[in-house]
Amino acid sequence: MANQLDLEEQEKLDELKHFWSKYGNLVSTVLLLILLCVGGWNGYQYWQRSQASQASALFDEMTRFVSAGSLEKSERAFNDMKERYGRASYTAQAGLALAKLAADSGKPETAKAALQWVADKAGDEGHAAIAQLRLANVFLDAKQYPEALKALEAVKGDAFLPLVADRKGDLLLLQGQRGPAKEAYLAAFRQFDERSEYRRLVRVKLNALGVEPEPAKDVLPKTTGGER
Repeated sequence: MANQLDLEEQEKLDELKHFWSKYGNLVSTVLLLILLCVGGWNGYQYWQRSQASQASALFDEMTRFVSAGSLEKSERAFNDMKERYGRASYTAQAGLALAKLAADSGKPETAKAALQWVADKAGDEGHAAIAQLRLANVFLDAKQYPEALKALEAVKGDAFLPLVADRKGDLLLLQGQRGPAKEAYLAAFRQFDERSEYRRLVRVKLNALGVEPEPAKDVLPKTTGGER
């Protein structure tokens, strides 16, 4: 019986040796690749967290510059963030903050450059859309209507469609196209949530053009004379 067990164990051992002689290198390679992938992914996650932390610190510093109204220091901080943390969400936010400060400071070209960078380089679609909308506003203020339209048409994301329609209404109205402006405002009005404050602003614009987008809800239905 013992000899029988020894023979079976020897056969299994021989089979195992044969398997490893044939597939051992392949198995080892696959295991190594798995370990490298896991290690690489963990390393990448650590690198991303480190980048985000450092970008956050720079963003906080830039926020102080913006609050102080220092355009030069804010622009320098933003340039530093672009070079070191170009894909970080904080860098896109910094670009939007710089653009607002530049526009308020009467520096439209600086605002355009910052917004264009965010529109082109931001990893987040929302940041890119906001940058395009604000870029359109800067072009509208400068009466650069073709550029404003181009910026609006570049906005992506269904959530921003009402805002795009509203801005197109402004653009058309500034060019004296009242009819198309009404249609754009109506499109915006229908897409905004009923509780949105922005929807009320669009209604005001429509009313100024002689359009009431929906019946007033505070008007009671008429009754016949026999009803009490």
